[in-house]
Amino acid sequence: MSHRVVITGVGAVTPVGINVEETWNNLKKGVSGIDIISQFDASEFPVRIAGEVKNFVAKEHLDRKEAKRLERFSQFACIAAGEALEMSGLEVTDENRDNIGVFIGSGMGSLGLIEQDTIRLEKGGPLKVSPLMIPKVIVNMASGNVAIKFGLKGPSHSVVSACASGTHAIGEAFRNIKHGYMDACVCGGTESTITPLGVAGFHALTALSTNNDEPSKASRPFDKNRDGFVMGEGAGVIIIESLEHAIARGATILAEIAGYGASSDAYHMTSPAPGGEGGARAMSLAIKEAGISPAEVDYVNAHGTSTPYNDKFETQAIKTALGDQAANVAVNSTKSMTGHLLGAAGGVEAVVCVKSILEGYLHPTINQETPDEDCDLDYVPNVGREAEVNVALSNSLGFGGHNATLLFKKYKEA
Repeated sequence: MSHRVVITGVGAVTPVGINVEETWNNLKKGVSGIDIISQFDASEFPVRIAGEVKNFVAKEHLDRKEAKRLERFSQFACIAAGEALEMSGLEVTDENRDNIGVFIGSGMGSLGLIEQDTIRLEKGGPLKVSPLMIPKVIVNMASGNVAIKFGLKGPSHSVVSACASGTHAIGEAFRNIKHGYMDACVCGGTESTITPLGVAGFHALTALSTNNDEPSKASRPFDKNRDGFVMGEGAGVIIIESLEHAIARGATILAEIAGYGASSDAYHMTSPAPGGEGGARAMSLAIKEAGISPAEVDYVNAHGTSTPYNDKFETQAIKTALGDQAANVAVNSTKSMTGHLLGAAGGVEAVVCVKSILEGYLHPTINQETPDEDCDLDYVPNVGREAEVNVALSNSLGFGGHNATLLFKKYKEA
């Protein structure tokens, strides 16, 4: 039996807000969350900017033990999951906890603690390494800690597919509910890798913008003068349920997930395939599963990283997947304001799609100053707009050629 899958709660921690409403309101206004790095002294680094979660004090959002024992990426996941669960009204009981799963992706886990304990090892020897180093840094601990905090005993694991992790995690949770393996799931992505090694490593790849003088203008997806992405951090989590389960408990339904597509470029470790062939297949698969035509798509939340190749090839992928409809579809990039949240990006952008559907509003892609002949779609430049959104696609494309697309729909009774 196949079940319809609906969304009943959303949660977010981002560079433009430590909850969904603050994040969404700032995105609508075109507020950039990118600034000079404050988590470490980056004054001698070629890249000195990032999208950090501002004014974040863990103990203001978690109890003292959690704030001390959880790494930043796990803290973000627990806070976003808590907000989403509260919004959903999903009460966890002894009767239902076995059928609620947790699928939270992350690309890198706690790179920061690996750096710190490497220094401790080199300076003081093996006995100076933290006894909690391993359980604090491993990627799956975001899912594990959310499950522990809320007592969720269904399947719990983490998808690791670089920048597509959050979208893949939601997609895999969607399939589990669609095919009846779970009643509900907490799913999304989380990341916190704004560390010396993280920034240096991505810069060594020549992947990052070096526009240190104007941080708020550094992330400029689809603009001709884009020069790389800006690292971001945060978490985006949604609560999904089978339609029957949501109706039975009287939940407020926010939107529906109707399709999920995943593909591999099988081309290069970091570069997307020319023409965006893999991304186009992921979009087409999501559209096919949803049982709709490309002409019904209203909006695409693009991967839109602000790198020369990604934006060009994703534009081509959208044209391939949507055909003539591509010229009529609004496309925007949340990363123009948040930076690239890596494994968390798909989770946050899923939240954005839900809010866009609910409010009939598309946030802008900021920093659209110089048109690029290779990027010629409607990117909602600089100013957001009201628009009816019935069908939205969310794209995530990860290093290694990992592509994932989710298709969201406005909820309508059968």
